[in-house]
Amino acid sequence: MSKDLKEKTVEISLAVLALLSLAVLAGIVFYLFKEGLPIFKFLTPLNFIFGTDWYPVGDQPDFEIGSLIAGSLAVTALSSLIAVPLGLMTAAYLSEVASNTTRRIVKPFIELLAALPSVVIGFIGMVLIAPWLQNSLGIATGLNLFNAALMLAFMAVPTICSISEDALHAVPRALKDASLALGATPWETLKNVTFPYALSGVGTAVMLGMSRALGETMVVLMVAGGAAIVPESVFDPIRPMPASIAAEMAEAPFGSPHYHALFATGIALFIMTFIFNAVAFRLAQRYKTPAI
Repeated sequence: MSKDLKEKTVEISLAVLALLSLAVLAGIVFYLFKEGLPIFKFLTPLNFIFGTDWYPVGDQPDFEIGSLIAGSLAVTALSSLIAVPLGLMTAAYLSEVASNTTRRIVKPFIELLAALPSVVIGFIGMVLIAPWLQNSLGIATGLNLFNAALMLAFMAVPTICSISEDALHAVPRALKDASLALGATPWETLKNVTFPYALSGVGTAVMLGMSRALGETMVVLMVAGGAAIVPESVFDPIRPMPASIAAEMAEAPFGSPHYHALFATGIALFIMTFIFNAVAFRLAQRYKTPAI
C-alpha cells in the first residue's frame, strides 16, 4: 500500500468516526426531545420552567422544575466560588512559583483527583462531612447545599487547575522577562501579563469546571438533601435537576406525565450545559492569543 493511499485511508477513517460521533449525539438529542416535549400537553413551558411546585406523585401531580433549576444554579454558583479561586491559585503556584520537581510531583497528583469516582466523593460527603457540619454548626441536617457545593468544588478544582496551569505555562517566557525587565514585580507580571495572555485557556477551564458541577449526578443525589425547594440559605437541602432525574426515572411509569417531565428536565439541563460550553468556546475564540 502506497504512502498516499495510507494517508487517504486514515483521513477517511477519522472522518467516519467523527460523523459517527455526531450521529450518536444527534440520536440522543432527538430521543431526549421526543420523550420530553409531550409534557407540554399538560402545562405551558413557562409554568414548567418557572413554577416551583414539584410533586410528581399524587392525585393532582405538579411538574414544575423552577425549584430544581434554582437548586442546580445555587450549587453550581457556590461550588464555583470555592473551586475557581483554589484552582487558579494552585495553577499560578505550579506555573510561576513551584520548582520543576514540585510541579512534576504535585500536578499528576491533582490530575489524579479528577479520576476519583463521584460515588466515592459523595460517600465522603455523606459519611464524614454531613455529620461534622450538623454537629459543628448545629443545623438540622448536614445533607444540604453547602455540603454539595464543597464536594462539587473538590471535583472541579482538578479540571480548573490542570487546564489553567497548561495555559499559564504556555505563555512565552519573553513576555514575562520583558515585564520583569521593565521593573514589574512577579505578582504584577502574573496579574498584568501572564493571566491576560492566558485568558482564553483560563476562561475555558473555569467554564468546564462549572459545567461539571452543573451536570454532576451522584454527588448531589447523595449529599444535597433531596428537597425540591428554592433554597433560602446555604444550609437548606436542595434537589438539583440531575439528582431528580436519577432518583425518579426508575419509578416513573413509561409514557406517563411524570416520565415525560423527567425527560423535559433533561432537556433543560442539556440546554444549560450547552450554554456553558458555548460560552467557554466563545471565550476561547475571543481571547485567543497568537503564538510568538
